[in-house]
Amino acid sequence: LMVWLRRTTHYLFIVVVAVNSTLLTINAGDYIFYTDWAWTSFVVFSISQSTMLVVGAIYYMLFTGVPGTATYYATIMTIYTWVAKGAWFALGYPYDFVVTPVWIPSAMLLDLTYWATRRNKHAAIIIGGTLVGLSLPIFNMINLLLVRDPPEMAFKYPRPTLPPYMTPIEPQVGKFYNSPVALGSGAAAVLSVPIAALGAKLNTWTYRWMAA
Repeated sequence: LMVWLRRTTHYLFIVVVAVNSTLLTINAGDYIFYTDWAWTSFVVFSISQSTMLVVGAIYYMLFTGVPGTATYYATIMTIYTWVAKGAWFALGYPYDFVVTPVWIPSAMLLDLTYWATRRNKHAAIIIGGTLVGLSLPIFNMINLLLVRDPPEMAFKYPRPTLPPYMTPIEPQVGKFYNSPVALGSGAAAVLSVPIAALGAKLNTWTYRWMAA
């Protein structure tokens, strides 16, 4: 019974984090968000997505102890997001209106770190967390460059629930800083390490809670 309860608790947490990642993507990753706040939004988006990925991926990876499960977790997040985007499609928006983050390559780096260090948890936290934070903004900027023009899409498909003060404006590119990828990668790399440690600690706490 305890084994069943423990596994159920783990899988429930995995589902909750993956669903929250999907909601975070829809709220922080659509074209209007990028258009309104330009590079500032990209940095915020990079930090939020890196930390959300790393906390669930390292939790799941340490739970199974098998390199490859972080990539599997990122795949779950990607599929969830694509399904959720169907709601936008049903409202008449183009299916690529919400930019799906590129989680899988960063999760693969986390898996490779865990595998290369012979399943060393601390190396996965420090090295793997840093690699996730550094790589995800780079992959996502490449992702943005491959989609249709964000400002054009934002003006063509305005969100009906958008309040007046959030109406699309021309992006102020380079107004505050000129390299959102560098700033996003730096901030995400620093923050992903303690968040990865939190994910690892949640794994321990769950076991202790179920064993009590």
